[in-house]
Amino acid sequence: MTATAALTTVGASVRRLRAGATRAPLAERILVLLGLAALVFVTAFPVVVISLAAFSPQQEVNHWPPRLIPSRLTLDNFAGLLERLPVLQQSWNSVVFAGTVTVLSLALNTLAAYALARMDFRGRGVLLAILIATMMIPFQALLLPIFQIASSLGWVNTFLGLVVPRAADVAGIFLLRQFMITLPRDLDSAARIDGAGEFRIFWSVILPNTKPALLTMALFNFVGNWNDLLWPLIMTSDSEVRPLTAGLALVTGSATATAPYGVMMAGALIAVLPLVILYLVVQRRFVEGVAMTGMKG
Repeated sequence: MTATAALTTVGASVRRLRAGATRAPLAERILVLLGLAALVFVTAFPVVVISLAAFSPQQEVNHWPPRLIPSRLTLDNFAGLLERLPVLQQSWNSVVFAGTVTVLSLALNTLAAYALARMDFRGRGVLLAILIATMMIPFQALLLPIFQIASSLGWVNTFLGLVVPRAADVAGIFLLRQFMITLPRDLDSAARIDGAGEFRIFWSVILPNTKPALLTMALFNFVGNWNDLLWPLIMTSDSEVRPLTAGLALVTGSATATAPYGVMMAGALIAVLPLVILYLVVQRRFVEGVAMTGMKG
């Protein structure tokens, strides 16, 4: 999410600059613009290199010293990628994996966040503290027990094995909880006076007012699982089930051959383009969701 966060920072800074353009001194505005230009360059440069390398002849990609601008454009790297990987199948696998995890996370995380933010019950603070404490446990430390459980259930090389362990996450629960506690309690009281139960309040009152945070969490989940490498590599050995990013990790040359960097860059470009398009579509609401999700306790 580094690139996404950087793009968000750039967008927010530009809006603040426009809002205060008539008040800020010229030197300060120039300094801010230079800083934004540097941030855009650092963020966009890897994508530019990937794009140029994807369309460069293989011998130029492996040339030393590196050549940024290719002598000619070619589609050979994409053809080589299609020979090495079932790209369409693995792209679809990534959509199913990331999309299903996102939908399940939205459903489960919102219910948990609502309970922690809007319902009063004994031990709520202790439960929240325990959930937050689990965020300090690295996922790598849990890989072996989770894999053993999934293997015993026969979920290896299945979408169930990929999706179910990722179906809820504490970070999403915490983000939505922080947003929900900013909503006025009068909304709940008015709904209860009208005879609404807890689920009706959750569905008809809280969720419609939580759309920016839901969109933010959905984007985080989709991008995070689309880019995930370690978990799909462990859970899949069948190329027909493996997501695209895990498949690209195995696109390497033999021990005596030069690594096909051009082919790898073509695959990386294919993998990153859907995320760029998705971010451009939801960028405005995403920034709104991040800005409105406070850190109130």
